[in-house]
Amino acid sequence: MKRHLNSTLVYVLLTIAAALILYPVIYTFFMAVMSPEEASAYPPSFFPHSFHMANFTEVFEIVPIAAFIGNTFLISGLTMIGQLITASLAAYAFAKMEFKGKNFIFSMFVATMMIPWEVTIIPNYLTVRSWNWLDTYQGLTVPFLATAFGTFLLRQFFLQLPKELFEAARMDGCGHVRYFLFHVLPLSRPALGTLAVYSFLNMYNSYLWPLLITNSENMRTVQIGISMLEFQESTSWNLVFAGTALVILPSLLLLIFGLKQLVRGMAAGALKG
Repeated sequence: MKRHLNSTLVYVLLTIAAALILYPVIYTFFMAVMSPEEASAYPPSFFPHSFHMANFTEVFEIVPIAAFIGNTFLISGLTMIGQLITASLAAYAFAKMEFKGKNFIFSMFVATMMIPWEVTIIPNYLTVRSWNWLDTYQGLTVPFLATAFGTFLLRQFFLQLPKELFEAARMDGCGHVRYFLFHVLPLSRPALGTLAVYSFLNMYNSYLWPLLITNSENMRTVQIGISMLEFQESTSWNLVFAGTALVILPSLLLLIFGLKQLVRGMAAGALKG
């Protein structure tokens, strides 16, 4: 009886904690369907009393949100593919190949994760500007094509692959390239899926770098597009939240469908150091 009560108490506390964590997202969708009067009322309404779906069509009329979402998907997709390629190649070299100073180089490589991204903004901006890549897709994606975190994550997973597999492949005349393409990558789908979801969401939510290097409206991303719904004179919060709901919906769906893969890959990569 006592054990049953303890389990019930734990489930109640977890339900309350989950509701508190999820409520900002839920409230965003509530505000997105409120009328302008209800959204600006004081005290604020926590639940919509009507469904004003015209907010979404007004957002499309005010800003080209579809073009912004397309830009963001393109940039996030290119960055995700680039990180998968560079991180998997580097991780394989650190995990399966022997060369002088490997451990030292890997330590220095991982140490770069301690450098805040904000510190590198100015050097990256000056480099991109000197290459005339401002306001271009190259400028938005190239600085993010390699990641120390992705290399570390995949290396930890590659280390778990049995050495006997590599030795058997070598006996059959399999070199590093063939072993990497036809053995390591197919067996590492959980880790690759984790890195893909992480890198896509990370780039999808970036704000400062696209704001810094883009000037024209056709190169803007969704995070900047949301700020274009706010005006100096007055702000229609129902429209701002409708735009926010449109923006977070793709990433929310990706997170829901990729959460299992994300957790599985993180747990697998943490088993061996």
